[in-house]
Amino acid sequence: MRRIKKGDEVVVITGKDKGRRGKVSEVLADGHVVVEGVNVVKKHQKGNPNTGVSGGIVEKEMPLDSSNVMLLNPATGKGDRVGFKTIGEGESRKKVRYFKSNQEVVDV
Repeated sequence: MRRIKKGDEVVVITGKDKGRRGKVSEVLADGHVVVEGVNVVKKHQKGNPNTGVSGGIVEKEMPLDSSNVMLLNPATGKGDRVGFKTIGEGESRKKVRYFKSNQEVVDV
């Protein structure tokens, strides 16, 4: 289980976009995350008429390392550390994520 999943609201804690918030649109296998509207770069793209790709300067969201973002805690409105704990007994045991500051469960 990962600390940050697709669809989570996160806050960037380091880098040029420090303090910006966004929703995780993709989690890559190497531990990087792509956040909507954050870490946008301009890429010079060559056109390809066979596939219908137009050339020019394209703005693209690049991945951030997952250590550079924190999960947004809706109760406090700030980034928060995430831990894991199991809830339930016997067959109904379930591993869930929780916020370290106020012990609230992230996954319902």
